[in-house]
Amino acid sequence: MLRSPEEIATERRAARRRTTGWTVLVLALVLGLVMSFLPTPYVIEQPGPVFDTLGSQTVEGKDTPLISIDGETTYPTSGTLDMLTVSVVGTPKQTPSWAEVVQAYFDSSKAVVPLEAVYPPDVTTEQRDEQNAALMVDSQQEAIAAALSSLGYDFTTSVSVGSVAKDSPAEGELETGDIVTSVNGQAVGSIDQLRAAVAANGVDKPAIVDVTRAGTPVEASITPITSGDTSVLGIGVQSNFDFPFDVKIQLDNVGGPSAGMMFALGIIDKLRDGELNGGQKVAGTGTISADGTVGPIGGIRQKLFGARDAGADWFLAPASNCDEVTGHVPDGIRVFAVATLDDSLNALKAISSGTGLDALPTCDASAAK
Repeated sequence: MLRSPEEIATERRAARRRTTGWTVLVLALVLGLVMSFLPTPYVIEQPGPVFDTLGSQTVEGKDTPLISIDGETTYPTSGTLDMLTVSVVGTPKQTPSWAEVVQAYFDSSKAVVPLEAVYPPDVTTEQRDEQNAALMVDSQQEAIAAALSSLGYDFTTSVSVGSVAKDSPAEGELETGDIVTSVNGQAVGSIDQLRAAVAANGVDKPAIVDVTRAGTPVEASITPITSGDTSVLGIGVQSNFDFPFDVKIQLDNVGGPSAGMMFALGIIDKLRDGELNGGQKVAGTGTISADGTVGPIGGIRQKLFGARDAGADWFLAPASNCDEVTGHVPDGIRVFAVATLDDSLNALKAISSGTGLDALPTCDASAAK
């Protein structure tokens, strides 16, 4: 049967369309395959391991309490007071593929962030790990101080020099490990007191800084310089506490300061008769200072999903993180906003009793103000 020229032309156009379609499909598959292996300038943050501060972990094959207290009476606990972590997928040497990045972009439990935000180019991985480990140690000490202060224990504090900046006014005058005792005759027992004394001196005259170095009193004359809107000596300082009994926090391979509030709550629960959380599953996050101030943390959205996946029903979030919390709370978990350790204790009291929950601050209420 003979076909007309029109029929032949139509069939050829259809054949070309089929060929073009297959070509586009093959190219898309090849492009997708190539993209799945190409490195990216991003890393992915996702929910990390969850640790119950009332529980334990395996250390060198032994079941070891996360918080252990020696020298004071402790009480049984139940339920959970979970601290959350964030895991990072990718390193400067091996970043996620574009396929992984695209997948994470559409996953509400994950965040795609620039590589430099997690791994600054001027900081080595080893330096970053050391900094995070130091922040964790400081956070634990601040948490112990906040918890014991809340419970009414007495202890002494001091401020020591942790580092001296190169070419700073303090270089050659102060040394790492010096205990700062006074500035211009004003006693110094906390970092806030040191800052206030240096600020009061100003930058137009030397400050007389008294320290104890290896047990020997040393007097230094240092003229502060301006940094931002305050005067500084050019030193990094850290708080030291002399607690009345031993509190040890054992947590391996986790860094940063964001678990401070939950450490403090775990310590209080162990030292106070009765269950702080009413035996319920509670999670939370936030830095802590010795005076009980709760500060903001990173990765709050990932931690919310980590808490939900761990089975928590309640979440204590820093009020200063509320802008990141509002509209991103997973189903099945209720969030309360806290700014101090006392706020956290009030929330736990309401959770334990089941009364007064609606009167507690929430991030939605904070955002509405």
